[in-house]
Amino acid sequence: MRSIWKGAISFGLVTIPVKLYSATEQKDVTFHQVHREDGGRIRYKRVCTQDGEEVPYADIAKGYELASGEIVVLTDEDFEDLPLSTSRRIDVLQFTPAEQIDPIYFAKSYYLEPDAQGAKPYVLLRNALESSGQVAVVKVALRQRESLATLRVRDGVFVLETMLWPDEIRAPEFAFLEEDIEVRAQELKMAESLITTMESDFDPAEYHDTYREALQQVIEAKVAGKEVIPAREEEEAGPAVDLMAALRASVEAAKRERGGESAKPRKAAGKPAAKDSKDSKDSKESKEQDEKAAPKRKTRKSA
Repeated sequence: MRSIWKGAISFGLVTIPVKLYSATEQKDVTFHQVHREDGGRIRYKRVCTQDGEEVPYADIAKGYELASGEIVVLTDEDFEDLPLSTSRRIDVLQFTPAEQIDPIYFAKSYYLEPDAQGAKPYVLLRNALESSGQVAVVKVALRQRESLATLRVRDGVFVLETMLWPDEIRAPEFAFLEEDIEVRAQELKMAESLITTMESDFDPAEYHDTYREALQQVIEAKVAGKEVIPAREEEEAGPAVDLMAALRASVEAAKRERGGESAKPRKAAGKPAAKDSKDSKDSKESKEQDEKAAPKRKTRKSA
């Protein structure tokens, strides 16, 4: 990793010089736009829409478009007097429990490495913050943008997570939130049973980007001159007519996938989902409906 910023954590009268590194990277297969016939790269020119002339980069300014369509041109001098901190400081504003900050505010994560002379105060603040169970709320200016951020500890290193401002979070204004949708207690109990059945410790190593892997295989096959075999398309499931039957089938499928009795979920703090005679009756009726529907689906497929 290469540091992209140098500054200092300002904590009361303590200053901790640090270097900042991007903590994440998006791995994707990148492409260039090329001419289909000869593979030549496609280039773009900066052309003014007013006179049609190509514009040198030095003559390009920032423009803000008004609602009327008019443009306000801003130069470098217009930005010089703006109150954007250039002190390269990470100012600690307060400490707060991590659970009070909604993850929707988080934008990007960075690692902070101490300079040689800042190692001891860095470790001191790190240990104190980690034992407190809280995060530090800070303010920092990065890439011509002032942001709120949090400092937390991960694997012995400070992680700076920049945050969006409150007015940058969109309100979920959806029509269904105003509707009075009734959920039966039995449906809720079955849904909770499905959640309990699928409960497991999170291990990110178990998951991978299957699309990127398949795309890389296509590219490698083209390089090797081999024939590319298209992937099979998965059949889309139809709409669930009986919500209870769909939930019950999901629970049973989850149990089979996790190995049946050998993969029973851990005991949760709440009460386990109870089984009653009505559940058994519903299960029997659902099974009979499935058996009756099966040959019909088969007949349509053969036709």
